[in-house]
Amino acid sequence: MSFAPALHSEWIKTRTLRSLVGGLCAIVLATTAFSALAGLDTEGTDFDPLFSAFFGVSFGQIAAIAVGTTAVSGEFHGGALRLSLAAVPHRGRWFAAKATAIGLPVLAVGLVTGFVSLLVGRAVLGTKADGLGWAEGVRGAVACGFYLALMALFAAGLTALLRSGVATLSILIPFLLIVSFVVGDVSGNVADFLPDRAGQVALHQTWDGSLGPWTGLAVTTLWAAAALLAGAWRLGRRDA
Repeated sequence: MSFAPALHSEWIKTRTLRSLVGGLCAIVLATTAFSALAGLDTEGTDFDPLFSAFFGVSFGQIAAIAVGTTAVSGEFHGGALRLSLAAVPHRGRWFAAKATAIGLPVLAVGLVTGFVSLLVGRAVLGTKADGLGWAEGVRGAVACGFYLALMALFAAGLTALLRSGVATLSILIPFLLIVSFVVGDVSGNVADFLPDRAGQVALHQTWDGSLGPWTGLAVTTLWAAAALLAGAWRLGRRDA
């Protein structure tokens, strides 16, 4: 089977699984809701109107990694992977189709999420968003979409490597919510190269770290690519 039919098959799986559709909806709802709440709290000297508008991405990314994890982990239950590989014997081609069927929907939903969060954030901030230009806002919205897609792909690759959705979520969720912040407080600029901190640079109006908006996303892209390559390697070396 060529790539196009394989991608079509994986897309059917994605849009017909309620858990994946629910995860995509959760990306929008969680990001927008928490961004709106963050806009109500503008106290402090380090207030960043752009990041306030996209604050909810810290929670929306949990839904994004859940989508990536669920889409891949389902293949390791009930012999689903054997059926998938019977239809697409070339494992690399199948995994590329699977990754594409994960990344593109999350990217589309992420872009919608970014622009909705921007509009909601500006509305909630009111006059406090006067210093936020539309060019910066659009940059943040686009970066939000790509960041969420990259985190979903990072989770998908890690799931293929570990062959376990539970293990992947047990590693990533504590890391994103706790470990990354702790490491960031004690390691200086080294933490700027972690996948979440690097990718979120583009969501800040100002940033004192060593990466810029697009170099930060490039670092997150390298993390996602490394995870996908590791997952593909593991997939090629283990029996279905």
